[in-house]
Amino acid sequence: MARRGRGRDRLVLNAEINVVSLIDVMMLLMIIFMITAPMMQGGVDITLPKAQSRPLESKSGLTVTVDRTGAIYVDEARLSLTQFTSSFKALANRRGSGGVYLRADDRVPYGSVVKVLAIMRASGVGDIGLVAEPPEVK
Repeated sequence: MARRGRGRDRLVLNAEINVVSLIDVMMLLMIIFMITAPMMQGGVDITLPKAQSRPLESKSGLTVTVDRTGAIYVDEARLSLTQFTSSFKALANRRGSGGVYLRADDRVPYGSVVKVLAIMRASGVGDIGLVAEPPEVK
């Protein structure tokens, strides 16, 4: 008669973690984020004018954009000129002392940019940065 021991026939437990599948999932997620991150950058689609200037310090300020049709956006919310005139002071005060950045398409008439800038100055905002892209180096 064969004697059977209770503990001898048991399988030995392997306490190691198989990380190969975890690495596969991590690499897949990294590729997905690398592809989708540039697409998720929000904002209004404009072509900034090119100018040689020193870079602005990145602050958490309010961004005002004038697109090529002359439409005004505060961050990403579209406003008419009358809405912008009546609400800009409250928006700037709510945002705090982060400053205001004015972005305008390079095809916008100069008069439209000056109107928006005059409204911003009349509301008491003193720290206004005009945003431009650096010229291409050949």
